[in-house]
Amino acid sequence: MKTWTIGEIEQQLFGKDYVEDDYLVALKQDERKGVQRMLVKWEKQERIKKELHEQFISMTSFEQKYRAEGYQSIAGIDEAGRGPLAGPVVAGAVILPEDFYLPGLNDSKKIPESKREEYFGVINNQALAVGIGIISATEIDEINILQATKKAMHMAVEQLGVSPDFMLVDAVKLDTPFPSEALIKGDARSISIAAASIIAKVTRDRLMKELSLAYPQYGFHANMGYGTAEHMKAISEHGVTPFHRKTFAPVRECIENQLV
Repeated sequence: MKTWTIGEIEQQLFGKDYVEDDYLVALKQDERKGVQRMLVKWEKQERIKKELHEQFISMTSFEQKYRAEGYQSIAGIDEAGRGPLAGPVVAGAVILPEDFYLPGLNDSKKIPESKREEYFGVINNQALAVGIGIISATEIDEINILQATKKAMHMAVEQLGVSPDFMLVDAVKLDTPFPSEALIKGDARSISIAAASIIAKVTRDRLMKELSLAYPQYGFHANMGYGTAEHMKAISEHGVTPFHRKTFAPVRECIENQLV
């Protein structure tokens, strides 16, 4: 039996999409500890790949269901930023092609920032259409966060540039001329909604990082406007900005305390 170098084995295992079964059998008989460690690492990688593939296929069930009923342009809609004390609420709308494949795509909150950025690029490059809706903190105060979220979602759908024939929406029931289904925790159940959640969150996070340059004392680049202890301390010490949601209880109470 040929004795492969560690480098050759690494190239065979991690440099190719497919590894022959006979090759794996031979490696398992190799008594070198370095080879066995590499084999364990490869097997773990393959388990993860299989799990991500199965998860992805599971998350296409709603899209498959409605395509079987004759719908083709299925839009996923989701939002980012309902809970923060500062910044806009942002909605994303995405229509994916039927053959779209991105294992690992999931609820944006479950994905590391570096992966979200990577997926953001993939989705923008491969989607049939992408739309974004942004509603400011000022308007959130005027119409309330639920109505602002719905408005942002409608804006995102309008920005698609094409009319969807079906919509999958994360949790929110929209008044729309298009047939739709609201899915609780839809960003973890539908690839279209998951893609929209990536678009919405990455867009909003970038906006908050830009805002942090103008208001560094609030730490928006790190807390994204959420009510962390550091953020609340900054509000107490420096007051509120035009980008804070003044109808949200912690911000409103801080304003009232400063007026006393």
